[in-house]
Amino acid sequence: MARKPGNPSMPKTPAIDHDVIRDLAKLLEETGLTEIEFERDGVSVRVARHLSAPSSRLRSAEAAGSVTAATPAPAALDPTQHPGAVISPMVGTVYLGSAPGARPFVEIGSQVKIGEPLLIIEAMKTMNQIPAPRSGTVIQVLVGDGQPVEYGQPLLIIE
Repeated sequence: MARKPGNPSMPKTPAIDHDVIRDLAKLLEETGLTEIEFERDGVSVRVARHLSAPSSRLRSAEAAGSVTAATPAPAALDPTQHPGAVISPMVGTVYLGSAPGARPFVEIGSQVKIGEPLLIIEAMKTMNQIPAPRSGTVIQVLVGDGQPVEYGQPLLIIE
């Protein structure tokens, strides 16, 4: 039955593009994010997944392992359980320096004081400096420049 203009019995509903949903779900898996939203032509699609605590910790450990391979650290160090871990306060993209190509705020072996910037997390086009929660020495950097991060993900370790 064709829809006639002005026929209130058939409300106009946008068609669901299943390919867009599949692409967004694939993007979630590739980036490790738990939620993504997309809007086009007034139609909004939100795709989310809920991870159980063990698998999210495992994913964080896997992501950290891929980054720390370039920076040797003790093998027994579990960043999710370390008391000096600096945890991401938000979902976003990490930048280690103040600008592209700039020297990182901190590196392994850097001495930091409370309140000094450690890195930047871009969230919703806002640059958020993440300050050092304690004084000490950076012993491990668990994220790479431009890497997406989750809320609660360990970023680096200060002892």
